[in-house]
Amino acid sequence: MPPRASVADQEFMDVALGLAARNLGDTWPNPTVGCVLVKDGRVVGRGWTQSGGRPHAETEALARAGQAARGATVYVTLEPCSHHGKTPPCADALVAAGVARVVSATTDPDARVNGRGLARLREAGIEVTEGVGKAAADRLNAGFFLKAVHGRPLFALKTATSLDGRIALASGESRWITGESARRAVHALRARYDAILVGSETALTDDPLLTCRLDGYGGRAKVRVVLDRRLRLAPNSELVKTAREIPTWVITSAQSLALPRSAELTGNGVDVTGLKDASDHATFTVAVGRALAGTGLTRVMIEGGGQVAAAFLRAGLIDELAWFKAPSVIGGDGRASIYPMGLMNLADMPRFKARESLKFGEDTLDILAR
Repeated sequence: MPPRASVADQEFMDVALGLAARNLGDTWPNPTVGCVLVKDGRVVGRGWTQSGGRPHAETEALARAGQAARGATVYVTLEPCSHHGKTPPCADALVAAGVARVVSATTDPDARVNGRGLARLREAGIEVTEGVGKAAADRLNAGFFLKAVHGRPLFALKTATSLDGRIALASGESRWITGESARRAVHALRARYDAILVGSETALTDDPLLTCRLDGYGGRAKVRVVLDRRLRLAPNSELVKTAREIPTWVITSAQSLALPRSAELTGNGVDVTGLKDASDHATFTVAVGRALAGTGLTRVMIEGGGQVAAAFLRAGLIDELAWFKAPSVIGGDGRASIYPMGLMNLADMPRFKARESLKFGEDTLDILAR
C-alpha cells in the first residue's frame, strides 16, 4: 500500500506552496516550485526556484538542510526533475542526500519527466506520496503546464473599466478611470507574469512603459510584447527608447520584416519576429501563442487594446480575467474594453468562473478563471 497523506503532510505542503508562489512570474522558462525538508516534525531545509529558474527548489532546500536531509521527508510542489539539463536531476540529488520519503503535489507533464522523477525515487527505495495540494500546485504552474502540453503560455486579460465596460470617453480621454490604489495593484499583478502584451493601437495611443514598478520588486524585468502586424511602432516611443535595458519584442507579419522600420527597430534593441500565419486576427493570435511558448514564456498578461482582447477571447486563449471596475458610468459612446466579437449565439460566449474579488479604495478587482 502506498503511504497515505496526513494532516501534517497538508500543513507542510501548504508551506511549500507558499514558497513556490514567491517567484511566480520570475522563473520562466522553468516552473516555480517550493520545497520543504522536515525531520522529527521540524523544518530543516526549505527552498524555492530562484530567478530565471535556477537553482531549483530542491537544490536550495538540500543545501540549507545539509546532513540533516538524511532520513528527512521532502515536501515538493512539483515532481522532481529526472533529466540532465543545465543542472543535474533533482531526483538524483534527493536519492544521494538519503531522504526517506517524498511528498509530491503534482506530476510534471514535461515529456522529459512525466512520472520518471517519482519512479527514480521509488527505485531507490524512497517512499512517495502523490497528490497532496494538487489543485493549488496545478494552479501555480498552469502556464508551465499549458506550454508543455498545448504549446502556448497562459494568457490573462487585464482591463480597467467603468461599470459599463468602458475604458475611455469617445474623445479618448482615459486617465484615470480607476484610483491610485487600483493602479498600484496593477503593478503587483504584473510581478506575477513573465510578460506584458499589448496591441499596436495601445502602444501608439498610450505610449506606455509597461514595467513592473512595484516597491520592493527585485526580479527580472518583464518582457514587453507588442503585436504589430503592420509594424507601426514609433522609434521614439517609450518602449523603443528603453529596449536596450528592458526586453522588448515586436511580433509582426513575415512580410513586414522587409520594411525599413524593421531594421530601425532592431537597431534600437527591439527583437522583431515575423510570423507567416498573420493573414487575419484568428490565425495571427494562435501563431503568437506558439511563438511565445517557443521562447519559454509561461505566463503572459494582456493589457490592451480592445481588438487584441476580442481576438484572444474568440480564439479561446484567455485563461484568466483580472477586471478592475470603477463605480462610475461612461455610456455607450465611450470606448469599449473589448471590440465586437461577432457572436451569433449566446452559447458561444466565453464563460468564466469567479475566483476572488478584492477592493482597492472605491474600485473592485474581480479575478475569474475560464
